[in-house]
Amino acid sequence: MSTSTVRTLAELEALYETPVVTSLLKEVDHLTPLHREYIEASPFVIIATSGPDGLDCSPRGDPAGFVRVVDERTLLIPDRRGNNRLDTLRNLVVDPRVGLLFLIPGIGTTLRVNGTVELTTDIELRQSFEMHGKLPTTVLVVTTTSVYTLSSTSFEFGAPLGIDVKLVGELHLTAEVEYMRRIFNSLTTDPPTGFPTAFPRTLNLSGMSWSLGVQLPLK
Repeated sequence: MSTSTVRTLAELEALYETPVVTSLLKEVDHLTPLHREYIEASPFVIIATSGPDGLDCSPRGDPAGFVRVVDERTLLIPDRRGNNRLDTLRNLVVDPRVGLLFLIPGIGTTLRVNGTVELTTDIELRQSFEMHGKLPTTVLVVTTTSVYTLSSTSFEFGAPLGIDVKLVGELHLTAEVEYMRRIFNSLTTDPPTGFPTAFPRTLNLSGMSWSLGVQLPLK
């Protein structure tokens, strides 16, 4: 084996600096009102699972809001008929752990939710997700264990044709700043060491790079 291979956590941690404090403070175990707004606006989620046959990462999509927020710890995801491979569901039956990544086209911020899943065939719940006369076969009941946003300049979408680019920029900025303000206000009375007073964000919309900077009040 190559001597350049990283084999231990100590070797790995020696390669990187300590985590940015804000990336740790913004992680919570429940859904905030802003998280709810994001999920209700999202038409797409990626579901990561693990099972005896290996890992799986599958997309789910429907009109925005197809994932339902029941309360601050519970999400409902309808599983509609597809190719019947059942990769995600087979894994969840034996290992209920799940990782969700919610996306909104045109906005660089993503929402990551980790938790556990129970599959239900409850008829009333399935009927509540009826679409075009068809019911989902099952519904995933997700209990959250970890929730946080990711704002990555390496993962940004071009805005779809016809979208109001100015509105997208405003939504992104408002959501990111308000989320960070709420989280930090709830966790600390003083700004974290090294946290900048200016909160810049770059959006790549329809090939246009917008640099947005605002003052982030922490108190």
